[in-house]
This record gives sequence, C-alpha cells and structure tokens, in this order.
Amino acid sequence: MPTSAAKMDEPYYCSQQINIPPELPDILKQFTKAAIRTQPKDVLAWSAAYFRAMSKGEIPPVKERLEMPVATQKIDSGLTQGLLRVLNKQLGPKINVTSFQVEEKWLDLALPIEQFHDIMRVGNFSSSFEWNKFFSLAASTLGDNITEAMKTICEILTSDPEGGPARIPFKLFQELYCFLAEVDGEISNQQITDVITHLQYDVDKQDGFVMPRNFLSGDCPQLS
Repeated sequence: MPTSAAKMDEPYYCSQQINIPPELPDILKQFTKAAIRTQPKDVLAWSAAYFRAMSKGEIPPVKERLEMPVATQKIDSGLTQGLLRVLNKQLGPKINVTSFQVEEKWLDLALPIEQFHDIMRVGNFSSSFEWNKFFSLAASTLGDNITEAMKTICEILTSDPEGGPARIPFKLFQELYCFLAEVDGEISNQQITDVITHLQYDVDKQDGFVMPRNFLSGDCPQLS
C-alpha cells in the first residue's frame, strides 16, 4: 500500500492545468468522419497517410461519401469506384505521374500491390506516364467490358453533380476509348470508327460532350 507521503508526491491534475489545443477537437472530428466514410482496410496505415497529407496541404485519401457495394463490381478487385475517385482526386490534376507517386497513393488505401503491378504491366507503363491512361485501365478492372469501363470513367471524370448525365468532353472519351481498345487488342479499327462516327451526331448537339446514355443506347454500335 502506498504511504500517505507517496500519495502527496503524486502529481495532481485539474481541468485548469490541462491545455487542450483549440484546433484539436475539430481535427479529430474531421478525421473520424473521414475514416467512417472511407472504411480503410488498414486503419493505422491509412491514418498515417491521412495526417501526412494534411500536414503537407495535400488532398487526403478520403472518400466523398460512404460507399455501398455495387452488384456489377468485381468482388475480388480490391479497387472500388469510390477508391478510384480518391486516387483520381489526388493524382488527376498532375496529368503526368510517376510509378512511385501512384504506388504510394495506392498503398495508402491498402489496395493489393499485385493489382497495381498488373495494371502497370498491361498498360506497359514505365517510370513516368499519363495518369488518365492508368486511371482508365484501373476503371476497366471494375467491370467486365469496355462499355462498363467507359461508363465508370464518365461517372468519375464528369463535372456534373452526382445523379446527373455524367458528361465528359468527347475528345477525352475518344482518347481513353481508343487506348482501352488498343490494349484489348480484339477491337477492330472499323468498329472504333463506327462508334466514334455514331456518337459524333449526339456530341454535335451536346456542345462537344458525350454521356453514358449516348453509348449505352441500342442504336449505338457496341464498344467492344
């Protein structure tokens, strides 16, 4: 049993003595909300990435909202549309990226490194490459065909609000569609031309934009 003298030597704290930084409660509140929305697989690793990004004034690896499972999404892909949105928000503004930059952000989200290496190999990417091309290949892992990939690409890259038409510039659509078709290797040039020619009619009426509704129409030639 400690003596009364020992008890007297123990430090005594009261609320007036504890200095809580005024910004701490809000930081912890925002961090908790971000963790709940993102649902990270590795909370500690994600937390480190979160606070590292915040301390540098960078975009943290945070989903915009809690993501619900999508029936059409491949269960074993590791990547989800919500996580791909996070990556694009962090890396999209850079246009050109390095493999190190992408790998770092990829691992911050605890995504399978094997999947990252597969995308790098399929795209034949080197140490530096266009982010949009890596992004489009990553999108293709979320579905079963190029049509689904292009729909995902439109939904993420659009400036339209959620639930809107998901329009993107037709020039960007052509670039990414042609890239995915080239990687696929089984889509003929004639088929690509037929798709582009058909969509041009809609695009001309839509101020140079294309939307999923255009290429999901039964009148549009199959993308793949």
